[in-house]
Amino acid sequence: MARQRATTDPSRVTIYEVAAEAGVSISTVSLALNSPARVSDRTRAKVLGAADALGFVPKTEAVTRARKALGRIGVVAPFTAYASFGRRLNGIFEAVRDTAVDVVVFDQESAASSPSPLLATVPLTHRLDGLVVMGLPLEASTARRLVSSRLPTVLLDVRDDRFDSVHTDDQAGGRLVAEHLVARGHERFAFLGEEQRSHLYVSPSQRRLEGFRSGLEAQGRALAGDAMRLTGPGTGSAREEARDLLAGLEPPVAVFAHNDALAAAVLRAARDLGLRVPEEVAVAGYDDGDLAEALELTTVHQPLEESGLTAARLLLERVHAAGTPARPTRNVSLRLSLTVRGTT
Repeated sequence: MARQRATTDPSRVTIYEVAAEAGVSISTVSLALNSPARVSDRTRAKVLGAADALGFVPKTEAVTRARKALGRIGVVAPFTAYASFGRRLNGIFEAVRDTAVDVVVFDQESAASSPSPLLATVPLTHRLDGLVVMGLPLEASTARRLVSSRLPTVLLDVRDDRFDSVHTDDQAGGRLVAEHLVARGHERFAFLGEEQRSHLYVSPSQRRLEGFRSGLEAQGRALAGDAMRLTGPGTGSAREEARDLLAGLEPPVAVFAHNDALAAAVLRAARDLGLRVPEEVAVAGYDDGDLAEALELTTVHQPLEESGLTAARLLLERVHAAGTPARPTRNVSLRLSLTVRGTT
């Protein structure tokens, strides 16, 4: 008969129940928590897994010793949806390059492509020393799990006052583009963004749009209601939306795209229609990756590698400080800039 997992207050779960769940003796549980070097990695993982499954909260110093024996951090992000997260990951690798820390990568869908709850299977203490969450907002239940598990966690491009975070200002990025396009003398504007299938949070696309709109309004310009288009995943649908925009009766002469991939779709649509860039339509993107450089694309430069490096350093500091008195959370804001190239 399978053992029933505890549903009561975690503070009432005892070491005896953890031992029974893990299928080991009480002394082995004690060793795994207090002298992890004296048990095998497999046994320690079983004990920590049982403790997490039951909600058992051992003394802080025991958790610290057990974690330090693992030497592993996790990184959760929508890697397959956005190339920019790969560059952030490179920054994390740089931060741990001269350490014994292993990095475990978990790919999760973004809220833009999936309406289901995010981070439902976020890994906890029995597998990791700490966790970096990139570009994925935390549901209340996930945040509570992370707090109760005492797993050091750093958020990147997401804010929650309970955790350290690294971020940039998407609205400021949108304003940079608006100011640049107005300075170039353009009068009719459009925005191509990402369709949002989840309402769990305000997406970067929405924030960049708001910054773009407010930046235009500050200079006496406006973004017409029919000049904002949202597209699903994939460049094919983006190209169709862009072509529809550019073929209208009063087409825009300057288009701001949520990221460089969408900007590439706008450039392709302009070529389909025989429009000259930037003489007949100017195009700006966001991220400033290899694609932007190859296309000579004007774009908002994000410090992607620096953001990953900063997040990893914050996390390593938290891991090393586990078991010491709690300190305030830290929020690091990194600066954006505009890289001007041939498309504007």
